[in-house]
Amino acid sequence: MEPQYDHNKYEGEIYNLWEKSESFKPSLKGEPYTILMPPPNANASLHAGHAMYTVDDILIRFKRMRGYSTSWIPGMDHAGFETQFVYEKHLAKDNKSRMDFDRETLYKNIFDFVKENSGLIYKQFKRLGFSADWSKSIFTLDDNVVKYVNKTFEKMEKEGLVYRDSYIVNFCTHCGTSLAELEVKHVERIDPLYYIKYGPFVLATVRPETKFGDTAVAVHPNDQRYKNFIGKEIEVEGLLGKFTLKVVADKAVDPEFGTGVVKVTPGHDPVDWEIGKRHNLEIKSVIDLRGKLTSLAGKYEGLNVKDARIKVAEDLQKINLIEKIDKNYLHSVITCYKCGRDLEPLTVPNWFIKVKDLKNEVKKVVENEKIKFYPKRFKKHMLAWLSVMHDWPISRQIVWGIRIPVWYDIDKNKDIIVSFIDKRGNKKFGNIHDFDFSEVEKGLQTVRASVNSNYIISTTKPNGKFLPETDTFDTWFSSGQWPLVVIPENELSSRFPTDFIGTLSDILKFWISRMIMFSIYLKKDIPFKDVYLWSMVADSKGMKMSKSKGNVISPIDLIDKYGADSLRMSLIYGTPAGSKVILSDEKVKAMRNFSNKIWNLGRYLQLSFEKNKEISFEKPKSIEKEDEKIIRELDTLTLSVTKSLDKYNLNTALENIYEFAWHNFADIYIERTKERIENKNISGLYTLKHVYLTILKLLHPFAPFVTEAVWLELRYLKDSNKNLINTSWPL
Repeated sequence: MEPQYDHNKYEGEIYNLWEKSESFKPSLKGEPYTILMPPPNANASLHAGHAMYTVDDILIRFKRMRGYSTSWIPGMDHAGFETQFVYEKHLAKDNKSRMDFDRETLYKNIFDFVKENSGLIYKQFKRLGFSADWSKSIFTLDDNVVKYVNKTFEKMEKEGLVYRDSYIVNFCTHCGTSLAELEVKHVERIDPLYYIKYGPFVLATVRPETKFGDTAVAVHPNDQRYKNFIGKEIEVEGLLGKFTLKVVADKAVDPEFGTGVVKVTPGHDPVDWEIGKRHNLEIKSVIDLRGKLTSLAGKYEGLNVKDARIKVAEDLQKINLIEKIDKNYLHSVITCYKCGRDLEPLTVPNWFIKVKDLKNEVKKVVENEKIKFYPKRFKKHMLAWLSVMHDWPISRQIVWGIRIPVWYDIDKNKDIIVSFIDKRGNKKFGNIHDFDFSEVEKGLQTVRASVNSNYIISTTKPNGKFLPETDTFDTWFSSGQWPLVVIPENELSSRFPTDFIGTLSDILKFWISRMIMFSIYLKKDIPFKDVYLWSMVADSKGMKMSKSKGNVISPIDLIDKYGADSLRMSLIYGTPAGSKVILSDEKVKAMRNFSNKIWNLGRYLQLSFEKNKEISFEKPKSIEKEDEKIIRELDTLTLSVTKSLDKYNLNTALENIYEFAWHNFADIYIERTKERIENKNISGLYTLKHVYLTILKLLHPFAPFVTEAVWLELRYLKDSNKNLINTSWPL
């Protein structure tokens, strides 16, 4: 053995050995144990968060060694909005955009792009030593997945769990889609705050361009200044003539903002939307999906939002309807986390899932702990989310994803708005009945059908003049059915429910809750028994890594420099479940030193036995007192590590192995027995071999490469020809 462990020499060779021996496939013997891999984006590359999949690999290796028939099932997610955005940036390099293509062509182009660029993440996972059964990999746009998801939608619609309604969304007019709260970025910015005259009032707003969609003014019910106006109508002079608005009282109004009076525009503000629902106010849309003002804005129709804001403010000043302007108003603006542009709160027709009964079933299994959460505090987090979960809007206005299997009858619907590319290559937008149907169908980009439109559900086009729904399912709708589509039909009886799933806590409510909901609804059973919330990877100062902060650490760079085992152990050591992983070059280097320690202990063992080749490796009849002591300590360690791993206390297990190997074994036992070993003491030689090989087994789930490397170097000392990955756990 070389004086130092060279990870570059061994890691690739060992991983190939594992794969060729089919060590990652489930054995035909043993109790089934199944983990589902959270599917990474198909075109993604490894980042620090992905490295936390190490937790899953530790557990699958531990269970494999304990004799279970283990199956860690991988997959990749199409990641609708994110992938489409990446592709659009690719198009922009050639001065093109998605609007240059009809829907079918764009989908095919993105599919080819993803196919060409996917697979890198799996290669990088293998660099980390992940022992998933890659032959079972599932892509969320595989035919069987799409078929399953469509059937779920059809079943829910038949049972009255699906409905259409208008919904206010945060819409990116540049990316052409609505964004979930998870995808919204809040930015502090200074903008003009306009104080506009509204009949007897003066009210403040940063968005004068939306005034054409006002359907009320509101005050706080306890604001004595305006108490006499509540419930009355006021006459307001505007840019398009006079109009009347009702004065409503609502606790959502902040009396300290501006003058304490606010205009209510339910179609373009989420707070106003809620006020509108409480007071049955009309919803008017004055901004369309392209970010331009609609016909309700009169002479301002067709202007984009920013230009309209300037023009409307100027015109209001000309007729003396602006009292003053605060040019230094600091406020929070919602922006797209991808392109950085301002988002527009817009009302669009949306498909909804009724969640009341569905979430109550989830609540029961969480409360009864049929599903357990680690750390336990996340049980409360889940129940808190379920208590406030509203009906779920599942439409996304993008091409890349599973299209909602709905078709609209053109002859029965008179108000369908379409966008398409005509035969001359021009972009067209308007009512379907104003265009040639065959031309629309061929160049179709989007269909916008009103809430009450007539439709049928079908995965294939019906006979007659039908146009497809062009919205796709929210990614959480398809990935929420992940446990139901990844396990082969012939294994469902033995591997469902699955045993464990790990993920980040920030998608607990978006993903974990939906998987439980769908599983109970479709299978009348829970999808998994245990949910483990990974720790968040932070930099050396405890800050979350982000490109904007410039503190991102590349896992591949760390693997190249220090080895996969060093990175794996640095993620676990000193990090209780659900806390921050403080990842730094220094910490990974420290774990590299531990890998070298393990290697050098193996080298000492090798040299010791080479000098004593004539001595039997069998257990001697009598064990000396000092040897008995370290064996007892080893037995205690083995029991402790096993219990810790069973309870998902991974950090405790690794820390105990580290302490025993470096301190009890290397610093104390070996130093005290060197003279006996030199003198060919049989009890000492046996104990040295037994304790060290057991340490390798205990450490293997955490540091699979260095332990397997030493195991192979010392093959002549072992009773079995098996690779370490396939040996039995020492308990």
